[in-house]
Amino acid sequence: MKKRILLLMTMVVVLFLAACGSADNGETEDAETADEGSESNETVTVNHEPGETEVEKNPENVVVFDFGILDTLDELGVEVDGAVQSSTVPSYLEKYEGDDYENIGSLKEPDFEAIAEIDPDIIIISGRQADLYDQLSEIAPTVHLGVDNERYMESFEENMETVGEIFGKEAEVEEALAEVDEKIEALREKTGETDEEALIILANDDRISAYGSSSRFGIIHDVFGVPESDDNIDASTHGMNVSFEYVMEQDPDILYVIDRAGVVGGETSAKELVENELTENIKAYENDKIIYLNPEFWYLSGGGLQSVTQMVEDIDESID
Repeated sequence: MKKRILLLMTMVVVLFLAACGSADNGETEDAETADEGSESNETVTVNHEPGETEVEKNPENVVVFDFGILDTLDELGVEVDGAVQSSTVPSYLEKYEGDDYENIGSLKEPDFEAIAEIDPDIIIISGRQADLYDQLSEIAPTVHLGVDNERYMESFEENMETVGEIFGKEAEVEEALAEVDEKIEALREKTGETDEEALIILANDDRISAYGSSSRFGIIHDVFGVPESDDNIDASTHGMNVSFEYVMEQDPDILYVIDRAGVVGGETSAKELVENELTENIKAYENDKIIYLNPEFWYLSGGGLQSVTQMVEDIDESID
């Protein structure tokens, strides 16, 4: 009888413990599910030019208009679903012209229907699409990540940190920015010791325009520290229209040239246009210091992790 009672009590205890274990497992599974749900619903509030926009963290369907941001996402290994294919795409980003990516139109003329079909979680734009912000925001949360030429590095770093936060790449962005800062510091040591003055021009078929501090390419002077030959150039997105007589009068030690026609289509190369009987008399020509900067990085995709790194290296190579 005692054995039967002991056996019965043992069975009761076993059943009780099993029931408790099942309850605990259920609670654990519920907690894990809740944690997963909270992670997938996590959002990031982006402060940008249009105001504040709340976007999903680690968005799956991504549409990008700005080549600098596309350059950055490519460097960070973040996949996108839609990219601009109807405008000139930098050759180092040519894979985004492939069939694996949806064509969302051109830089100034989005294909709204194609974008809507992607059903994006986020749309990233810059200055060229600023006027279309409201229309794009009707499709999905839209974030403006353009570079401010008057505070180039600050806005660039802010954009990169925003990208890192949205896509969970904070550590990678921090490391990349540290490397860029190190390169810039080394470059500024060189430019701080040079007396060579530079002039920046954009060549566009048969026309040229000059750029100075706080302009589209002012990073050369403002951030990299290269002295400018003319500190009275109007700060403008499109530059100050000038002639080759002006270039000859300035007589720069270094002439930086960005060939717009080389990437948007044109009949005259920058070299054909710039190296003429007038510029043959300037110091930059005589000292082989007419520097043709790669327009893919400088004109098409500025403000990206890859492009800004290349910009630093380009200018570093031009300073003795």
